[in-house]
Amino acid sequence: MHPMHSEPLDYLVIGGGPAGLQLGQLLQAAGHGYRILESGRAPGTFFRTFPRHRRLISINKVHNGTDDPELNLRMDWNSLLSPDPELLFGRYSKRYFPHADDLVRYLADFAEAFKLDIAHDTRAVRIGRDIDGGFVVTDQHGHEHRARRLVMATGLTLPNTPDIPGIETAEDYSVVSVDPEDFTDQRVLILGKGNSALETADNLIETAAVIHVAGPHSIRMAWNSHYVGHLRAVNNNFLDTYQLKSQNALLDGEVLSIVKKDEGSAGGYRVRFSFSRADEVVKELRYDRVIVCTGFRFDASAFDPGCRPELVIDDRFAALSPAYESVNVPGLYFAGTLMQQRDFKKSTGGFIHGFRYAVRALARILDERHHDRRWPHRPLDAAPTALADAVLARVNRSSALWQQFAVIGDLIVAAPGEPPRYHEEVPVAYAHEARLAGEADYFTITLEYGPDHDKVDPFDITVRRTAQNSVDDAFDAAYLHPVIRHHRGGELLGTHHMAENLENEWDDPAVHHAPLAAFFARELGRRTTTAVPAGR
Repeated sequence: MHPMHSEPLDYLVIGGGPAGLQLGQLLQAAGHGYRILESGRAPGTFFRTFPRHRRLISINKVHNGTDDPELNLRMDWNSLLSPDPELLFGRYSKRYFPHADDLVRYLADFAEAFKLDIAHDTRAVRIGRDIDGGFVVTDQHGHEHRARRLVMATGLTLPNTPDIPGIETAEDYSVVSVDPEDFTDQRVLILGKGNSALETADNLIETAAVIHVAGPHSIRMAWNSHYVGHLRAVNNNFLDTYQLKSQNALLDGEVLSIVKKDEGSAGGYRVRFSFSRADEVVKELRYDRVIVCTGFRFDASAFDPGCRPELVIDDRFAALSPAYESVNVPGLYFAGTLMQQRDFKKSTGGFIHGFRYAVRALARILDERHHDRRWPHRPLDAAPTALADAVLARVNRSSALWQQFAVIGDLIVAAPGEPPRYHEEVPVAYAHEARLAGEADYFTITLEYGPDHDKVDPFDITVRRTAQNSVDDAFDAAYLHPVIRHHRGGELLGTHHMAENLENEWDDPAVHHAPLAAFFARELGRRTTTAVPAGR
């Protein structure tokens, strides 16, 4: 059992979903006083409802041809990180796209396995500053909880409803029926072009007479952008029905107004729509149902004005520093899908397989900042070949660098007179401002896609692709590959791109190791020289 801690606690964590549980386990292992406040009766309340059609789009590939647990995490997008090698989501489901109920069971078992300190049925209704500079959180029962620091792990809980006259008469994704028979022979308009919208449309293909999916932006396919929150192939059957003339359509443009007719009137809704591709021509369209599937946003309503975080991205997210701290409220940190403000629609911070590593990084940041504990590291031999050995060993196995591409990287600090230090899984933006490197030379190691990787059709064989294992063309590699950058004092001094590899095995002595060792030798050889422009 965890020890009882008196208030004020070191940390209050609001939200008992995957991020809150992940952080709770890490705080508990570090011996910090913490408590998780969860509004529901059990962990993972969000996943009891969402996704509405109960099929997760976070993959669960159990059979990968390896028994290396680190490599397997690359294909496991649902497990939390823990010291228990048995506590993996693959033991709860073998399905590639699992049922959401299996994730709910997994999260409950994770909380029980570590006896995490969770106050269930405890919803934060007011958040303010305490007289000592910490935080006081009042729950719906009137009880107060105090802590020196506060971590919001609530996720995105409010519908991100567009400002359209009459939209309050439409049905929301969170409550609309998921029984296709309820839509038989009806004309249905779905607002939104993301996975929730297309998941809803796919569910109605067999029963609805007409389905229109509408929004002002172009659909982005995840297989093209490499952002897993864009439309996934598992939800794109509707696009087939549109292009093959099955009475369904994508509407590109803006809904100007929604008018719901009386129950006795034919048609249900009259919707005025401005078409982007037709010189903003406005038409009035008739529907039986209108469903709003336009995503979610962060709920900041509980915060007192004196400690309300600044919001960004259409007020959907709190603005975060590289340490995942509110930019305007000291001591207020964010964990989980709220961390994606730092890499919005660019990496995987909004999803379990991304934020589990960001949460672990946050725990280390908190240890550094508030508990005088250095970021874990190991010494290296200073020889360039030894540095190359260390890098290749990590890029060939690491799941964190693989999942949080370009956002979380490893860090080598090369201070004069000391053995180089290897720090794993440091948020790159934090590495530039933290005390880890000081004035010393340091190298960031990341996995990244190439420049403009999302601008070309990856299935178009006429598009030039970098030759496999081509050292000369490594900079232009479109696919995921290691990038090593040399910095001093935050200034970029040199960059080395390793050649991409079909099997993601960067272990060829001539193609991968030798050029990397040469890069380290060259860069470290000029440590005392003046900074020069970055090269390849």
